[in-house]
This record gives sequence, C-alpha cells and structure tokens, in this order.
Amino acid sequence: MADPLSGIVVGKIVNQTFETVKNARDFGPTLEKSIETSKALDPLVEQIKGYNYSLGRPREEIERLEKYTDNKELIRKSKKLSLNLWKFLLFSGQRAKLLKQYEAFQRYLSLVQVENKRDLMEVLTHLKGKFGGNIFFVTISETPILKSIVKTLFEYCKHPVHDFINDEDAINRLGNLLREVGKNPILLVLDDVWPGSESLVEKFKFKLPDYKILVTSRVGFRRFDTLCQLSPLDHDPAVSLFCHYAKLNHSSSYMLDRDLVDEIVEACKGSPLVLKVIAGSLRNQPFEKWLDMKKRLNSQSILDSNSTDLLCRLQQSLDMLEDINEKECFLDMGLFPEDQRIPVTVLIDIWAEMYDLDEDGIKAMVIIHDLITRNFINVIATRQVATKTDMYYNNHYVMLHDLLRELAIHQSKGEPFEQRKRLIIDLKGDTRPDWWVVPNQQGIISNWYSFITGMLVKQKQLKVAARILCISTDEIFSSDWCDMQPDKAEVLVLNLRSDQYSLPDFTKKMRKLKVLIVTNYGFSRSELTKFELLGSLSNLKRIRLEKVSVPCLCILKNLRKLSLHMCSTNNAFESCSIQISDAMPNLVELSIDYCNDLIKLPGEFCKITTLKKLSITNCHKFSAMPQDIGKLVNLEVLRLCSCSDLKEIPESVADLNKLRCLDISDCVTLHILPNNIGNLQKLEKLYMKGCSNLSELPDSVINFGNLKHEMQVICDEEGSALWEHLSNIPKLKIYMPKVEHNLIWLHGIRS
Repeated sequence: MADPLSGIVVGKIVNQTFETVKNARDFGPTLEKSIETSKALDPLVEQIKGYNYSLGRPREEIERLEKYTDNKELIRKSKKLSLNLWKFLLFSGQRAKLLKQYEAFQRYLSLVQVENKRDLMEVLTHLKGKFGGNIFFVTISETPILKSIVKTLFEYCKHPVHDFINDEDAINRLGNLLREVGKNPILLVLDDVWPGSESLVEKFKFKLPDYKILVTSRVGFRRFDTLCQLSPLDHDPAVSLFCHYAKLNHSSSYMLDRDLVDEIVEACKGSPLVLKVIAGSLRNQPFEKWLDMKKRLNSQSILDSNSTDLLCRLQQSLDMLEDINEKECFLDMGLFPEDQRIPVTVLIDIWAEMYDLDEDGIKAMVIIHDLITRNFINVIATRQVATKTDMYYNNHYVMLHDLLRELAIHQSKGEPFEQRKRLIIDLKGDTRPDWWVVPNQQGIISNWYSFITGMLVKQKQLKVAARILCISTDEIFSSDWCDMQPDKAEVLVLNLRSDQYSLPDFTKKMRKLKVLIVTNYGFSRSELTKFELLGSLSNLKRIRLEKVSVPCLCILKNLRKLSLHMCSTNNAFESCSIQISDAMPNLVELSIDYCNDLIKLPGEFCKITTLKKLSITNCHKFSAMPQDIGKLVNLEVLRLCSCSDLKEIPESVADLNKLRCLDISDCVTLHILPNNIGNLQKLEKLYMKGCSNLSELPDSVINFGNLKHEMQVICDEEGSALWEHLSNIPKLKIYMPKVEHNLIWLHGIRS
C-alpha cells in the first residue's frame, strides 16, 4: 500500500516542476516586454530631465523616476541568462524580478497620476489667484455677432448693457470697460472660434498690462502668438474611454474579443466625441450589432480628421437608432441655434403634435433619456425637482455638441429642397439664398440675383413641402420676407435676435400650422408685430413666446397651450381690446415664467373653464390672483412657485374640486392658506418648500384625513413642523427632499 504522505510530496514536486516550466516558457515574452518598455521610456525620460532642469524642479523627482525606469542592468542579466537554456531553473526567479520591477513602475505611475492632478489643480489655483474675478468666458460659434459678444462682457462685469451704434462703437466702449476693470490682470477666453473669424479675434486686442486672450478652436490659427495643438487620443486611452461609455467590464462577453473593440476604436480615429457616441450606441447591444458597426466604419474612405469625416462616423451611430421617432426627434435638435439650451418643454410641444406623443411628456422623456444613454445629448436641470415622480419640465434643458447639431442639420438637408421634411433657413443681414423671392409694390417678384442685375422676373410663389419650417435671423435682419407657400408646415420655429420683429406674411397661409415657437436670443425684448396673422389658423394649438413683448391677442379659438417665458405681458393682458376669454376660449394650459412685469392675472382668465393647468412661476412682482379662480372648474394643476410678492391665495381656490397639484414653493411672503383648503379632496401633491412666512395651517387641513388616496406634502424642515399634529393620518405623507443648491439657473436668465 502506497504511503499517502509520499503521494502528497510527489504531487508537490510535480506541481513545482510544471510551474517552473511554465515560468521558463513565459520568461521570453516577459523579457521582450521589458525591453520594449525600456526603449519607449528612454527618450521620454531624457525629455522630462530637460524640462525638470529648465523649470527648476527638485532633483529628487527625477531620481525617483529613474529608480523605477532604469532596469537596464536587470535586462542585461536576463538577456545573458536567456542564452544559457540549461539554466532554465533560474528563469522563474529572474522573471519574478522583471515582474516586480514592472509592478513597482505601475504603482509609481498611479502615484504620478494623482500628483499630476494635484499639480494641475495647483496651477489652476494660481491662474485664478492671478486673474481673480477677471476671467471672462465667451462662446463665439460659427456666426458671431460682435455687439452681442460685447454685451455679454458688459454683463459679466456687472455694468449696464448699452445699445451700441455699430461694431466700432461696441469695441471702443469695451476698451474703456476693460481699462476700468483692468486694475487686476484680465483673461478673456474666446471659445469655439471658427475658421475665418481671425479678424474678429483681432478686434479684442487692447494695449493693457496683464491682459491675455485664450482662443479655443477646431483649427490652429498660426497668426496668433502661441499655438497648442491637441492631438487625437492615442489607442490605449481611446480604448479606455470607449470601454467606459460602452459599459464594458471584465464580465462582459465583448471583452473576450479585444480585436473587435480595437478595430472599432481605431476607426473612431481618436475623437473623444465619436468614441462616446459610438460606444453609447453599442451599449448593451447584441454581438451582431458590434460586427455591423465595425463593417460600417471600415467601409468609409480614410479621410483627415476633419468635421466631414467625424460627421460620417457619427452618422453610423445615428443609423443604429431603431425607433424612427428617436431619429426624427434627434434631427429636431438642429432647429435651434448653436450653443443654446433647448427647453425640454419646447421639444414636448413639437413632438406631441408631430409624432403623436403624449402631452404630459412621458414618452418624450423616454426618448430624451435614450438619447442621453447613447451620448447624443445632455440634459441639465437648472433647479432640482422636489421628487423624482414629478412630471414638470420647465427647468429642464437639452444641450448637444456643435458637431452633433451639424449632423442633425446635415441629415435634414439630405433630400432635395422641395421634398425636405424640415426646412432650416439661416438669414444673416441682407444676404439671401438664390431661391429667396420678394414681392415688390407692383406685384412683381424679384430674386436677389435678378434684383442686383436690375432684371425682373414674373411672380412665382415658392412651394415648400416641409412639415417643420425653421427660420433664424440676426439682429440686422430687414424683415423682407419672401413669398413662400408652406402649405404642409405644422411647426414654425422662429429664432431671432432683433429688437423689432414681424411675423412673416406667409404665416397666414399656413393652414396646417399646429405649433408656433418664437424665441428671441438677443439681449433686450423684441417688439413682436403682425400677430393678427395667426387669427386665420384654425389648427394652431400651441404657442410659445420667449423674450418678446406680447402684442394684443387675436382670436385663437383652438389654441390649447400658451407659454410665455421672460416676456412683457402688459399689451396682451392690460391693453388688449379683445377679452382674453374670447381670444382663447378653449385654452387648456397657460404657463407664465419669469415675466417680471406681471403684477396680477386678469379676472377674464377665470372664464376659460377649459383650463386644466395654470403655472405662474418666477414672476417676482406678481402679487394677486383673481378672486374668482374657483370658477376654473376643470383646473387640475396650479403652480405659483417663486412668486416672492404673492401674499395670499383667494379663498375660492377651495372650490377647485378637480385640483390634483398645488405648488406654492418659495412664495416667501405668503402668510396664510385658504381657510377651506381641506376641501380639496382630489389633492395629491402640495408643494410648500420655502414658505418661510407661513406660520400656521387652517383648521380644515384635518379634512385630509378623509382622503381615499395618498397625499404628499413636499416641504422643508420648517414646513414639516406645521404638519406634525397630523402625523397619525395614514394617507398623509410628509416629504423633506434634499434639494441640491446650485446657481446654474442663473446662467442665461436675463430680463
């Protein structure tokens, strides 16, 4: 019978032998890897030594680097050992030394990464320490308007914004302003400067002490002093970035085929944007989708890393969208100006009518979140919602990269002019496209080419088949609209910058128009005229106006939603000869936000009994609700948040038997609630965070104990104390959400 102990000993010897042989077999590749690493590091270390000396950095930093990179002696001994194959028993120990050296170097690199981040933060701190509050950041974009840029700089400096006579006047005043604030060093950052804008940059050069200009661009401007060229990502960092956004980890089956990942990453050509978008489109996709993407990318011709090439590669990710609505919704992002936030509520309005999505925005947000997952867009919330179940998106905005916006526009132009689903027109000053025709006083149409040459052509209307028509104009647009026939247009988006703006004459011909979006991106409110043209449009359901003086309303019998953001409402609400209830008899939703001239809501609104949602938010001069608000028998949502002058709510609110949501958050001077508020037996949510002047609740709140459904009170700690005596009511839930405080909402709010 064999001795069990001897079997164990023999087994150990066999295992050790196998391990020794394995280490001997792996010794060669390990040595080769060490030699490769050493060759790659040598020139880099020499460069770092030079920089270390010129910068006067401590010698200890170089000594530490040399300690972990100088493995020449170890490699020499290993190479000598490899020539003596009979010494294979020593390979294991030597390989262990090589691996130990490599692991020590890896630990050193991890430490260096942390130190580099520390050093970068230190440098940035000294940057901020030098320039203090005199760091001004301005986005230039493709179509810069100098006067608008100067106005932005005046705002940064908290100086009154002037109406400049011309560009020269604007630059002269800017020079005076910078000299005034130039007691401390100034850093002006001009971001996203396009080719051809070098002369614009030159205008911002002033002879001031400690005044620096930093320009960022997709191209290098060699005429400027110092050029820092950012190269595409190397392969390994590109793979890391790609795997991060594709959510690849060691448990993912795709990591088993590293060659596939490498090929896809290689085709992205080191562009972080393309890597992010392609990775997002492949996340959680079946293996066949990955193979298809590799085929798509490799089928393209190899071009330079320019915008056309990048668009082609981004296009492959767009083609991966299986839901046709998702693709169409993404293409709608091209309707809005570059570097501007797109209100989510605008997208909901368009998509509800164009793609038959629900009016509450649930399906729209599903699409938005999917586009976020695929890295096509980002969404920012300028103010945090109180609960995650809120479906209130007035504070949500979409942002997308300039190249992705270009992709959306490029796709919209893929069809012949007469057949496009979206017609996007960008008009600058007096420049017009060749097809633009303008009627003259004799009823004859002139195109711009014929006008210049003195020739006249016969009257001919331009037929437009697009369902969405978008027209962007600058601050010097002369409002000479062409004679267009947009018979099939259901959405009209007007992006403007001028102080005076008239609706196009062809608007009255848009019989199928359902949605009108008018947004002023200028600094002062625009006087909007020819509003009466909308009176003949029986299908018009939604109007959103931003930063305009709303004119007298016309009869809009089928209008269902009116949104006013940063508008002047006096002419519409106070000076209009038409009764509001006659002008909008079928209105379902009214949203008024940041309209600081609104003091009270006219009582005529109480006659619009179809109204279901009424939102008056961030209107800081608003102080009085109509006493007859209880007549809005179908009202389900009443939002009055951040109306700092509102002192009380009419008693008739208790008559709103269908009210589900009441929001009085941040009404800081509100001191009392309606006595019979407990009669609101359909109430599901009461928002009252920040009502610091509210010291007690009316006795009727005890009636909430009769509710057959759960009611949520969303408040802060101070408000929660008012409800403590009702904590035994099972259907009443008190929530004190932690709201993240930030000042993002201040960005872009100019009134």
